[in-house]
This record gives sequence, C-alpha cells and structure tokens, in this order.
Amino acid sequence: MFDTYIGLEIHIQLITDTKIFCSCKNSFGDLPNTNICPVCMGYPGVLPVLNKEAVRKSYIVCRALNCHLNEKAVFDRKNYFYPDLPKNYQITQFEFPFGINGYFENEYDGEMKKIRIHEAHLEEDAGKMIHEGLSSCCDYNRAGTPLLEIVTEPDFRTGEEVEKFLQNFRRFVRYLGVCDGNMEEGSMRCDANISINHPGKGLGRKVEIKNLNSSRNVKLALQYEEKRQWKMLKNDERITQETRLWDNDKKRSESMRSKEDADDYRYFPEPDLPPYFPDAEFLETIEKAQVELPIARKKRFMDEYKLSADNAEFLTDERARADFYESACSNGCDIQAAASWLKGDVAKALNSRKKSINETFLTVGKFGELLVLISENRINAPTAKKVLEIIIDEDKGPEAVVIENSWEQLDNSDELEAFVDKVLSENDKALEQVKSGDMKPVGFLIGQVMKLSGGKADPKQVKEIITGRIK
Repeated sequence: MFDTYIGLEIHIQLITDTKIFCSCKNSFGDLPNTNICPVCMGYPGVLPVLNKEAVRKSYIVCRALNCHLNEKAVFDRKNYFYPDLPKNYQITQFEFPFGINGYFENEYDGEMKKIRIHEAHLEEDAGKMIHEGLSSCCDYNRAGTPLLEIVTEPDFRTGEEVEKFLQNFRRFVRYLGVCDGNMEEGSMRCDANISINHPGKGLGRKVEIKNLNSSRNVKLALQYEEKRQWKMLKNDERITQETRLWDNDKKRSESMRSKEDADDYRYFPEPDLPPYFPDAEFLETIEKAQVELPIARKKRFMDEYKLSADNAEFLTDERARADFYESACSNGCDIQAAASWLKGDVAKALNSRKKSINETFLTVGKFGELLVLISENRINAPTAKKVLEIIIDEDKGPEAVVIENSWEQLDNSDELEAFVDKVLSENDKALEQVKSGDMKPVGFLIGQVMKLSGGKADPKQVKEIITGRIK
C-alpha cells in the first residue's frame, strides 16, 4: 500500500461587466475575437487599469474561505510563451496574493473535514485554443477575464472526496454570487495535483492533471493516475514530475510536458500596477457581503425546519431556492408541504423549462396561495399541478386560474355519488373483481370517476364512496 496526496488548483472566472485590466466586455459565447482591444491583446505601450469589482469579489471569496487578508497585495508578471497568451506573460500574484492560510469545511461521507487553502490570487485569464483537424485557431475573447485561483494544500486522499469537494465548492461560489460555477463552459476549472509515496515518507513527485471539465472527470482522472503511479512504484519505476492531459474519450491521462517550477516563470513585480492596500472601509464592505454558506444552511434547515438530509440538501443547493423556501415558511406556508412541492412538482416544472425559480412568474405569495387551495380541499393534487404550470409561465394568481377554468373541487356528495354509480354500472367486470377481493381495479375506477368529473372530484372521497358501495 502507498499514501496518496491530492491538492487542487481551482480557477473561477469572476462575474464582472468588463475584463480585469480593460473595458472590453466580459461575456461568454460571443463571436470569436469580438471582445478584444490593444490592452488585452498586449500591444506595445498600453497600460492596465485594475477592475475594482474583480478586486472586491476576490476579497469576498478570500474572506469566506477564512483566509488571512494580506495588508499589501502585489501583482507580478509570470513569463512564459503560449499562443493564447498575447503578451507572452501573465499578470498574476506571486509573493503577496490577496488571501493566504485559509480553510474550507467540506462535507464528505457524513463528516466535516477542513481542507486547508494555501492561497487565493487574482490574475488574468488566457485566450482559448480551438483545434480543428490539422489547424489550430485562437479566440482571444477570454484573454483578460478576471480569474481567481484558489490553491489547496494536498489534503485530499481519494478522487471521490475531490468530486464531492468540487460540487460543494460550486455551490459556495454561486452562493457568494461571484461565479456561475459552470465547469462545462470553463467559468470554473480545476487542475489536480497528485503524488504517491511509501507510507510515512511524505509527499512524492507531483503530477499535475489538466483538461478536466467536470467534477466527475476529475474523480476519474485521479483514480486512473493513482493506479498508474501505484503500479510504477510497485515496479520500482521512477515517477516523473510532469503535467498530463486527461483524455475523456480514452479515459486515461497522457504526458503533456515536464512540470515547471516557480523559477522557470521568472516572476517579478508588475511595473505598471502599484501595490494594493485594502483599507478599513473596504474590508467592512467585504464583511457585510458575507452570506450564510450552503453547508451551514443545510444544517440549520435540518435543525430549524426538521427536514431530512436529502430535502435540506436539495433546498440549499441553490441560493434562490433556499431563499424562496425560507420566505414561504415565514409567510405561513406549511414547512413540510412547501419542501415537498419545491422538491417535486416545482423542480420538475423548472427543469423542463431550464430555468431557476426567480426566472419565472412564480412568487412566494402565489406559491402560498396554491398550498392553501390544496390544504382547504378546494383543488386536488392533479389540478394543483395544472395550476402550477400556468402560474409559472403567466402572471396570474392560483385562485384566478381555478375560477377561470372552473377547476374548483366538487364538494357535492350527491353529485359525486352519481358519478360513482355511473362508473360502477359501466364497469361490471371491474366491480366483480373488487368484490372478490382483488383491489387492483380500484385505481382504474377512481380514474374513470375523475375523468367523468373533469378532474374536479376528490380522489380520496371517491375511493371512500367506491369502497362503501362494495361493502
């Protein structure tokens, strides 16, 4: 057996209107090379101007990661050549980043574990290489996008633990409102460093894995690389410190280049940007911008609302959903009914539309009104689902929809009994089956009554009438 050590370098693109050092639009999905200018293209004689919002959001993340916020932050030039780096150097932070020595409380396998954060530094993103056949092109729209890199200590031991961490970290940045966390689009990216060594010998030679575009691929890559390195150590082979690419089609890593050390980048302070000194007023705004984070909120939901772990995790997965639920509860909605509807039919309706709850016409007031109509037996569950579909898409209240469509549940027992008598008279065979002890046709009979009543009958009441007839 060997010891495994895994550390991560997580890059998040910050949500800002413009790029980090120029006024070009910070936007994903636009036509290639349409959001560029002499500054982000590195033309001679241009000067960078630091984006204030990028700095603010960087500090929000650092504070939420429990980092020490450096009294002085310095930008540096990291020198290397690659086609997607127009200046042939990257403006980043080396010796004095925004935040150092923090931690992230990760929930994994029912336990909480502190993952140490080595540092968090702000830098400019590079462009994007596009390979088609034998040709390679470069889209520089991404060049200059504000990119916050969070470096963990090698505190992970398995790929599964890393996968769960990345899922939790995605929620974390979305809650803070600093990044959309979309790994498929590249707004959140992860490079994984893994080393294997004999027990008690400490860290081995580090191998970095790149080209990981989902938390699942990170897990698969680490599992593959761990097995590869274990086999090499068992055979007394030397593990090379290198960077490897993950091939998702072949499900294996492949060597890319030997791993650089810091000296290879020839860091030196960026001469066109002065050091940044956060003052007390600025740090106070950072403190006010902190929010209750998803893992803590999940625990509170379980304690305060007596929700199951599954329900609490679902409700707190997205901040807008958790806010909606808490607002509904504070407005008098039944705690369990609200959770059940949000996790069930509301989630199904939103998923089919590919929208979040705050992108629809569904408000807390309308949601509460719908639950009241159900609890007062004015509408049944099937009707409630139809009403929900309408009030999500249209600016209408639930009661108005019910009245407009004559969907209010029948409360006339004589009318219901007449429907039941008609259905039973037309389904002698099903009735005889039930009388003989086979209860399977009861559901069919209830369905026929519901159809005859235009969906306005109470299924429970219908069942009671049918079973009463049989006795």
